[in-house]
Amino acid sequence: MIECVVDAGCTLGEGPVWDPGAALLYWIDIKQRRLHAYRPSGRHHDSWDLPDQPGALALQAGGGLVLALADGLAGFDPASGRVAKWVDPEPDLLGNRLNDGTTDRRGRFWFGSMDDHERDRTGALYRFDPDRTVHRVLTGVGIPNSLAFSPAGDVMYFAETLDRIIHAFDYDQATGAASGRRVFATIEGCYPDGSTVDTEGCLWNAQWGGHRVVRYAPDGSVDRIVEMPVENPTSCAFGGEALDILFVTSARMHLATDESGFTTGAVHIADGGWTT
Repeated sequence: MIECVVDAGCTLGEGPVWDPGAALLYWIDIKQRRLHAYRPSGRHHDSWDLPDQPGALALQAGGGLVLALADGLAGFDPASGRVAKWVDPEPDLLGNRLNDGTTDRRGRFWFGSMDDHERDRTGALYRFDPDRTVHRVLTGVGIPNSLAFSPAGDVMYFAETLDRIIHAFDYDQATGAASGRRVFATIEGCYPDGSTVDTEGCLWNAQWGGHRVVRYAPDGSVDRIVEMPVENPTSCAFGGEALDILFVTSARMHLATDESGFTTGAVHIADGGWTT
């Protein structure tokens, strides 16, 4: 069953993250420069204006959020709305912005950067360690997406959206080193966007232009396709009390078809009794 739970009108909704302690979902609208939160209990929706385009977010262990903004990483306090800038990994690349990110099982924050005009491969892939040092891991990136880790933390996923390829890496949790890059899945007819992983080690990928979220088995084969009522689903995350509800964000920009009658740019849930 697919249901719209927040018709937020996002231009480019992205980066859903479930906060189990607060029992709410965070996500961002990159182009409107907003952070959103939705609490299923009571169906309460909040949002905050941000100083720049956000590309990703993550929960901080001590409370609050990490934001990957266009001009660098920052801390965010939802109670006060305060943004505290930390570090800009690309002060010389003014046409770039940060895009997509997630944490590994040890609390490192992985994120990418990209040309905001989606033309040049000036982006990179970075690792942000708990001591607040930033490490550039890959260069020549077009549009980074689909950052996710296997349940055991020994496999890292990363999509080069322009190439329509999701890659897998061997991941050393002790050092944060990614190696053995290989093709995990190749997408035809649409583009890989944001992903999440379930407890069976399957990767769920939202596919831009495909009206769908695809579940890939650990060997890269297609296990399941969830059809969505929007052309451009952008990312997904499991949430809810039992972590069995798939939240899916979407975008209104770059539509190939008229979706005026649909809740494009909303957050939908796919409630199918998924194994998470």
